[in-house]
Amino acid sequence: MIDPLLNKILRPPLALAAKPLIRLGISANQVTIFGFVLGILAVPAIIAEQFNLALVLILLNRACDGLDGAVARQTRATDAGGFLDISLDFIFYSAIVFAFIVSHPEQNAVAGSLLMLSFTATGSCFLAFAVMASKHKIDNPQYPNKSMHYMGGLAEGFETIVVLCLFCLFPENFIPIALVYTAACSITAGVRIVTGYQTLIRLG
Repeated sequence: MIDPLLNKILRPPLALAAKPLIRLGISANQVTIFGFVLGILAVPAIIAEQFNLALVLILLNRACDGLDGAVARQTRATDAGGFLDISLDFIFYSAIVFAFIVSHPEQNAVAGSLLMLSFTATGSCFLAFAVMASKHKIDNPQYPNKSMHYMGGLAEGFETIVVLCLFCLFPENFIPIALVYTAACSITAGVRIVTGYQTLIRLG
């Protein structure tokens, strides 16, 4: 919901942080993969109930997610890099929820599964519209530097990271947090489907 504003605020410091990486010859894709590995390491940490460690790994993953874009903008942004970035992001989001399900399946399975279902809903309509937006050359002024069309919504990247961090800070409240965010993701998916369909109908 506030991703466009955050992108504007964070772009200058991320651009500065990217310069040493570029001088070292580190590519945007390498940053993406390294960040993904850090994020996935949060899974065993959560299962082992090392929630502080998991929180640090999640935040490092998100820092890398910002840095890879900054590196790409100062070197060479590619469709392959954009594809890799968004694919690994979606896997990472669901992996964290999966870890909480595995840690306490008798408590977290239903709420966690509903949340993963809502992630699938938001992600599928997001990606499907991105394909159609490219086909119809639909502008995306809120995200001019992204490699694909980004549909906004109540639940976007920033909100998802806040929720994943809340899981680590308050693991005993996983169920209510998951259910509230499931509702937010469901609303987002519904709005995306309706607005996307209406947009494409107008374009023929």
